[in-house]
Amino acid sequence: MNAHAFTSDVAFTPTVKAIQARKGSRQSYARVEERGGWQSAITPDLAAFIEMQTSIFLSTANGDGQPYIQHRGGPAGFLKVLDEKTIGFADFSGNRQFITQGNLADNPRAFLFLIDYMMRQRIKIWGTARVVEDDAELTTRLMPPDYKARPEQIILFTVSAWDANCPQHIPQRFEAADVAAALGERDRRIQDLEQEIARLKGVSGAVAKQ
Repeated sequence: MNAHAFTSDVAFTPTVKAIQARKGSRQSYARVEERGGWQSAITPDLAAFIEMQTSIFLSTANGDGQPYIQHRGGPAGFLKVLDEKTIGFADFSGNRQFITQGNLADNPRAFLFLIDYMMRQRIKIWGTARVVEDDAELTTRLMPPDYKARPEQIILFTVSAWDANCPQHIPQRFEAADVAAALGERDRRIQDLEQEIARLKGVSGAVAKQ
């Protein structure tokens, strides 16, 4: 990738900056650049967010610039931070179109979009990615234990820059498992209260007969 004056230049091209200037936001983003721009290393907080994800979107583009977005999911922790610059995951066998792999062979630039609907948080990560095939040790390291899927290969993503967006316009949604757990806890609480009411009624009735 070309060297940039600021980490955010991976997204803020001269054309983007010209539009920002025309629409009045360039000055505020210039201040961010003066403070060092976006971060380029994975922080502990970002690592924790990454490894909580169960659903992610990976964007690539082919040699002609045609973009493509692929969804990938798995149990929390399927997306792993390997070091402060590298994210890896086992690429499970699916419809075997291999569009992402073909795109990365022609153009290594890639983008990860992570969103937590419950907490209304989203993270954008720019970088490059590559496919690793036939690496049993790495596959064992990245394959979630007891997960019923077949690893086709490994994708390693090298971080160039990342940015956190505000929660504006993100609808709040909850995972089905979290909702089920909350409802189960509510039902147990209701049952406990009903038993306590029945006990108190029994005590009250016994006192009234005395």
